[in-house]
Amino acid sequence: MKIDFPGGKKVRAAYKDHIIETDQSPATGGEGLHPSPFDLFKASLGTCMGAYVMLFCEERNIPLDCVSIDMQFEGDGTIENVNTQINVDERFPSKYYRALVKATESCKVKRQLKSSPVFMTTVNPKADR
Repeated sequence: MKIDFPGGKKVRAAYKDHIIETDQSPATGGEGLHPSPFDLFKASLGTCMGAYVMLFCEERNIPLDCVSIDMQFEGDGTIENVNTQINVDERFPSKYYRALVKATESCKVKRQLKSSPVFMTTVNPKADR
């Protein structure tokens, strides 16, 4: 992954074949043109869990338009609690409620949060730009 600084309060990551852009809110000096890094972190958790819900439904031919996920993040500057509600309509078989919750446990982002990585950061004064 390569990180650069395209201007203002923006930070950009090039990862595999993707460009991921972030910005800070106007309240913190940015333009708010892109999500903040912390917002992307939260979105990565939600979309990861959503991917497993989607896979679960697809494997059982359950229509995806009968399922949605609401997430609330509690904490003052950090995440202390994540409240996740999987919303289903009458077409979703009730026999799968527990299994659907269990499917979200497979999310790699969620599992990673349960075990902190070791960070090693160095400065390379001779880096090629």
